[in-house]
Order: sequence, then C-alpha cells, then structure tokens
Amino acid sequence: MSNDTAGTTVHGTVAEGYEGVREEFAAFVAEEEHDPGAQLAAYKDGELVVDLWAGDVTGDSLTGVFSTTKGAAHLVVALLVQDGVLELDRRVADYWPEFAAEGKGALTLRELLAHRSGVIGADDGFTSEELADDRVIAERLAGQRPFWQPGVGHGYHALVIGALTGEVVRRTTGRSIQEIYEERVRAPYALDFFLGLPESERARHRDVLPMLPTPEQLAELTANAGGRHSLVGIAFNRSADPAFDLTAFVNSDASLAKSPASVGGVGNARGIAGMYAAAIGAFHGLGALLKPETTAEFSRIHSAGTDLVFHNPSTFALGFEAVSVLFPALAANTFGHSGAAGSLAFGDPRSGLAYGYTRRRFAFPGGAAPENARLSKAVHEAAIA
Repeated sequence: MSNDTAGTTVHGTVAEGYEGVREEFAAFVAEEEHDPGAQLAAYKDGELVVDLWAGDVTGDSLTGVFSTTKGAAHLVVALLVQDGVLELDRRVADYWPEFAAEGKGALTLRELLAHRSGVIGADDGFTSEELADDRVIAERLAGQRPFWQPGVGHGYHALVIGALTGEVVRRTTGRSIQEIYEERVRAPYALDFFLGLPESERARHRDVLPMLPTPEQLAELTANAGGRHSLVGIAFNRSADPAFDLTAFVNSDASLAKSPASVGGVGNARGIAGMYAAAIGAFHGLGALLKPETTAEFSRIHSAGTDLVFHNPSTFALGFEAVSVLFPALAANTFGHSGAAGSLAFGDPRSGLAYGYTRRRFAFPGGAAPENARLSKAVHEAAIA
C-alpha cells in the first residue's frame, strides 16, 4: 500500500488504529528538503503494527545504524548478567586483568556500562582498520590512561564502549559479542539487524549518505566540533585524523565485515524494532529474552548530568540510553539507543511497544534525528489508545 504526499511516495502498511502514524510519517517526509530514505517500524505485543518506508530505500533495505548497534551489544551483556555469567558490581579487572593499568583497577562493570570509565579513546587515536576490530581497540585501551577519574562523572564512549564491554564478554565466555548476538538474538528471531553483514545480504545494503548541512548548520557543527585533542576529538577519533569521517567508516568493507560493537551494526527498521520486541515480549512465537527484573535493572538511569565529552546534559542506563529522557511521552523504563545518522530503536515494556527508525541520509545535527520526537509520539499514542 502506498500514497503520495507532495510528490513523495510512502509505502507499507499500518494496523487499524495506527493511521495517524502513517500521516505523521508522510508529513515529515514531505517536509524534508533532501530525500531521507527513511524506514519506520513498530511492534505491539510482538505484532508488526507499523511498516513504512519512503525515498530511495525499500522496507528490506539495510543500512548502517551507527550507535543503535550499542543496543544489540548490551542486550548480550544483559543476557549474560541474567544468566549469572557476568556480575554488574564486579570489577572489570577481575575479568580482564590488564585493564587495571593506569588507575582503572577499581572500575566495575556497572560503571563501565554507564559510560563512567574515562577511557573514551586513545591518546593518538586509531586507524580505520584498527577501529573496525574490537580486539585491537581493547588491547590498546587496556593500558590507556583514563581521561577522568574512573567512576567520577560520565561521558559518551562513542566508538569504544562495545570493544570494552566486548572484551569482558570474550574473557568470560571465550566468544565475541557478535557471535553471541548472532546465536542468541539475531538468528532465532530472524532479525534484519546484523553484527557482521553476511555476503549473502550485501545486495540489500545501501551506503549511508552524508549530511547536507546549510551554511548556518555547518557553522554550528564547526563551532561545536572541539579541538583535535579535546575530549570530543578523542572520543570521535579526530586525535588520529582531524578529518576522520564516521560515515565513510561505517560504509567501509572493514566495518561491514567485522561490525565493531559500538557503531558497526547494519539493519533496517523492522530489524532494530524486532530486536526490542524480542527483548521485552513474545515475538515470532518465542518468549521474551529478558526477564522483567533484568529489564528493570538495565533500563534504570545510572548516569545523569553534564556529559564530560559533549559538555551538555546526557543520561545513560546500563549500556542503553534512557530514551524517555529524550522523549518524555514514553514510559520511564523505556530503553534503547539512537545512532548518529538519525536511527533510533527502543522497547517500552509497560506498553509492549518496540520502535525502530532508520534514515539513509545523515540528519542534522546527528544523533536521534529530530523527527523521532514526533514519530515516536504518534506510535506511542496509537499503542496505548
């Protein structure tokens, strides 16, 4: 089913009661100056109730979802905590002795997941090849001095958090986050959300397209960029290369193949929403991956206040963003993660809602694209009506 709005065709279907979501999605797409190549999907109690797309993608297209990947990585960590394999209040160095170097020995796994380690990158950064390999990142960061006292304050570990938590997982289980995710999450639920894109799926992949900022927007981005050796510069690998291009990195063959657990996931709206549907409730005839007590622990706010990297307010649960702080219309225990180009995925255990949004064209100003406020509100209102 499709309809035209101001020359833009919206494809897909919505369940009865979700017609307003289609209208909001069509209105947003019509307002965009540049084709966003957007997908929107939602599940309610495990049933697909919204499945829409517009622009130069189909509902099956796959694209890089940047930090939305962190949700997949830390769903694995949540499962291992639930299994009793990992303990949140045990020191990281108990699992990974080398990490104790440079005063990091007291940091707990809970603090690491809450972006409190201070190890946001390496002094001299990484090559793109190194940044695609979580094992290399972990080896380099084990001996790295932290950029603030571990456990005191928080700041976004943008490109490395998945490698750090992933090394804890590897030391404990002998397997990578990517391997466990494939076995326990992606494959059983047949999700179109991959940590490591198989060659068989490459034909569906579409590169993320760069942002096309106005001169005013470019000036704002430049003013907020920070210096090469500032905390934000280190966190986004500009200490290695002032012109480091995260979009080109996510599109690269190395990232697609190895899928670094911080930013390298590839999926579509159905896939990223489906992951949270699997996490919180019945989906594809299977039970919820997470028990209510696990969801409660991992969705609870652990870090709040001024982000030491971005110098603005930020809020983190354990490995996930506290999405209701970003979008107050949602229930307080909603958990998920956004991605730099504008993607967002979350689960709301209270309403049984799982949401996924992707866009191919990088949105200004990055992070959760502004349209997610209106789209998630429309989906939530329909879900609880």
